[in-house]
Amino acid sequence: MAPETLIVEEHDHITKITLNRPSALNAINDKMGKELIATLKETEKNETVRCLVITGAGRAFSAGEDVSGLRDRYGAGEHPSLGDHLRKKYHPIMTRIRNIEKPIIARLNGIAAGSGASLALACDIRVVGPGRALELIMTGQTITAKEAEQLGLINKVVPAAELDKYTDELAHRLATGPTKALGLSKRIVNRVSSLELPEALEYEAYNQDIAGRTSDHLEAVKSFLEKRQPKFSGK
Repeated sequence: MAPETLIVEEHDHITKITLNRPSALNAINDKMGKELIATLKETEKNETVRCLVITGAGRAFSAGEDVSGLRDRYGAGEHPSLGDHLRKKYHPIMTRIRNIEKPIIARLNGIAAGSGASLALACDIRVVGPGRALELIMTGQTITAKEAEQLGLINKVVPAAELDKYTDELAHRLATGPTKALGLSKRIVNRVSSLELPEALEYEAYNQDIAGRTSDHLEAVKSFLEKRQPKFSGK
């Protein structure tokens, strides 16, 4: 069955996942959370998919947690476990995004707040300076797209009219790249910050061995020797 809160499109080895609750600024309700994790699982297993794009319908990427369920959760003066809520709903989504060994682009078409910002930052090519991030969290300060770019929270700011063109070109470039090598790079970046230097160097060598046995590695070498552009298969 097609998801009710998402639009999922696949073309040219790219899967585009659109959060589709525009009237609620794509706030993430329980159904969207479940459908998003299910879609990510399916996409991860789909060998024809070599790049993912996550975006929002309408004028927002995502306003974050859907607050319509607050009345039920906080009824009769209860104090529900926020930690359990995160562990059950959001941790599987964020973990899945970080562990999918395919490039994932967040197409930020509008506001990304709360868990919507977390979703965007879980996507690839995102680096956050912890000191400034803590300031933003503590003050609740709203920042512009350009300020977010300067802080390294996002990689590129483009005019609204060029958002589709830029995202499509980037997705196509990634989807035609050496998918296995890109996935291994993501694996290394996820891991090395928690390793000591000798372990990090060994982990790099271990993954280099894996990359060296791929078809795309041989194609890269051949194309270099033959002075032509490589044609990667993602294998």
